[in-house]
Amino acid sequence: MIRSLGAIVGAAGRADALARGYEERLATIRAASEGRARRRVYFEEWDEPMISGIGWVSELIEIAGGRDVFADRAAAKAAEERIVSSEEVIRAAPEVILASWCGKKVRPERIAARPGWNAIPAVATGAIHEIKSPLILQPGPAALTDGLDAIVAALG
Repeated sequence: MIRSLGAIVGAAGRADALARGYEERLATIRAASEGRARRRVYFEEWDEPMISGIGWVSELIEIAGGRDVFADRAAAKAAEERIVSSEEVIRAAPEVILASWCGKKVRPERIAARPGWNAIPAVATGAIHEIKSPLILQPGPAALTDGLDAIVAALG
């Protein structure tokens, strides 16, 4: 997309350099996670109903060294197709919970207090992290930089 837009506005060289920079950054982060155990991650895009992460979020989790527990749903465009139940999340047993409730502050204590969620490793260890929605819920530069950095930090 960056290269296409660059070509349209007569800045193909600059756009290519920018795109190459992002590609190199993603490759470097992916390489840094090689050989490490992949922690199971549940990304919650919304809380009521609970909606798991969209495609690019799932991809960024993988690049950062995690494993999206609902990666099979990430390709669904419609949020309704990514609704998950509390029981499904409990069964998936994520080691890290990332949440970004579009336009609304994430309340980790509300996540932790859900019935039965005390059995989830992420809840037991307090590994519930908010990523601000402008950093992760829009495909683009912020997701590839600050959003990805937040995922890497959470997976620590």
